[in-house]
Amino acid sequence: MVKQHQHDSSQLATERTRLAPPPFYKVLLLNDDFTPMDFVILVLMKFFTKDREQATRIMLKVHNEGRGVCGIYAKDVAATKVEQVSAFARAHQHPLACVMEEN
Repeated sequence: MVKQHQHDSSQLATERTRLAPPPFYKVLLLNDDFTPMDFVILVLMKFFTKDREQATRIMLKVHNEGRGVCGIYAKDVAATKVEQVSAFARAHQHPLACVMEEN
């Protein structure tokens, strides 16, 4: 954004206003004892466009460490992905939890 200020000498000076970039959010899957590993891989491929190898790596991280990052997005996109994954898991009767946190 450019602001223009008029000075006493009637010359216009331009000054750039510095805006902080909007925050990004990590979308994470959380481990549970009931959701099948194959379903987690499907979710990662369907909603986060991961190939099978990437999805398997993330699924194993969720399984072994309790959580795994699916991607980093602008706030609205992250919130939409969380809702899509949560609805899909519920529709398939899995307790898979998907959350977002500021990056």
